[in-house]
Amino acid sequence: MKLSEIKGVLPTLNNVEFQLENGSAVPEHFHVTEIGQITKHFIDCGGVTRTEKTVNFQLWDANDYEHRLKPTKLLNIIKLSEEKLGIEDAEIEVEYQGETIGKFDLDFDGKHFILKNKQTACLASDACGIPAEKQKVKLSELNSTRCTPNSGCC
Repeated sequence: MKLSEIKGVLPTLNNVEFQLENGSAVPEHFHVTEIGQITKHFIDCGGVTRTEKTVNFQLWDANDYEHRLKPTKLLNIIKLSEEKLGIEDAEIEVEYQGETIGKFDLDFDGKHFILKNKQTACLASDACGIPAEKQKVKLSELNSTRCTPNSGCC
């Protein structure tokens, strides 16, 4: 989800609710403790230099059980971060504390913002020497001519 998308969704909501992809809820008394832009400048295993920019939200579960972040408040925090930091319209990455700090992609299901698990990947698979994953098929589902006696296939 890009920053522009969350800005479009927030005015339509009564509450800001986050949940993990497995369905467990981020406690409703969470705080957004940071919004920023992260620039990652790196080189992949194929020797290609790359730059990625993400908008970072940090969620924090505090002992402040009376706290509820309203959509207008989050929208104001986003607008302030755009003004003060010059944040671009980029994909949002959410940091949230589980057993360790996790980084998640963000999606929206119509009611909840979903913290989607991120996956690592090789960006230079053609340079790594790792063979492409073979497609798995069930032999019973192949649509081919069956070998019958006197058909010449054997």
